[in-house]
Amino acid sequence: MQKMITILGPTACGKTALAVALADAFSRRGLPAEILSADSRQVYRGMDIGTGKDLSDYVIDGRTVPYHLIDICEPGTKYNLFEYQHDFLEAYESVTSRGAKPIFCGGTGLYLEAVLKGYHLSPVPQNQPLRDELEGKPLDELARMLEDLKRKTGSSMHNKTDVDSPQRAIRAIEIEVYNMEHPVPLRPFPAIESLVVGVDVGRDVRRERISRRLKARLDEGMADEVRGLLARGIAADDLIYYGLEYKYVTEYVIGRLSYDEMFRQLEIAIHQFAKRQMTWFRGMERRGTAIHWIDGSLPMDRKVSEIMNCEC
Repeated sequence: MQKMITILGPTACGKTALAVALADAFSRRGLPAEILSADSRQVYRGMDIGTGKDLSDYVIDGRTVPYHLIDICEPGTKYNLFEYQHDFLEAYESVTSRGAKPIFCGGTGLYLEAVLKGYHLSPVPQNQPLRDELEGKPLDELARMLEDLKRKTGSSMHNKTDVDSPQRAIRAIEIEVYNMEHPVPLRPFPAIESLVVGVDVGRDVRRERISRRLKARLDEGMADEVRGLLARGIAADDLIYYGLEYKYVTEYVIGRLSYDEMFRQLEIAIHQFAKRQMTWFRGMERRGTAIHWIDGSLPMDRKVSEIMNCEC
């Protein structure tokens, strides 16, 4: 079975383009490669611009590099980590059964670590009394409650990277409370050997890329994408639940924020998000995941060559 390569890093570091170039390089050597996405928002159909799917990036010289775990569920639903682990394993086994090289790529730390560390998870039902009790509490208070629970349980799940709205924080608390009260049954998840590569760029470069990309996505019609989702009957609160672009752009579209307020607050939020992603990845290293870091500003052929040399 082919050893997996994982490519992770903060937003705007060029992970997807590198994964595609790497897959193409393997294919040119006679080993087909396919990409498994680790992005908690790109799973939703129709949420394209705001999640930065950039599906054209998967095309090299007219050939589409196969990808998985993108566009697999409907917007407005609450896809979760338990479902992701199941879907990942199904896709991974499909890729490896064909003798293809699996390349795991993304920036959602919780999804990445759930696979690389083989988290044992169980489905967690809704706890309506708990939800009613937490409804209306500010995000900072919910975050403190979550940290207290994590200290009691020793949990490494639900970093701030993945809990950036009150709704998501409440769901995280719900999961931690359930797992504290109910022993988690062992759910078979195979040990997957992987070379883990981290991609990063300097702080100033990353900030410039984030700001430039945000402007480009707004010019591409991110607000119109949100209007279209709302017109399909998806509730504004459901879009806000997804955080970042969908939170702020939805608040702009429904009149809660002006355009300038939306842009300024969203730009700050994405910069903060990238910083929290790096905090998560450093935490992964402390928890035993060896990450080989490379400079995302290097020419693409240099990055691909460095990864292939490490893999060998």
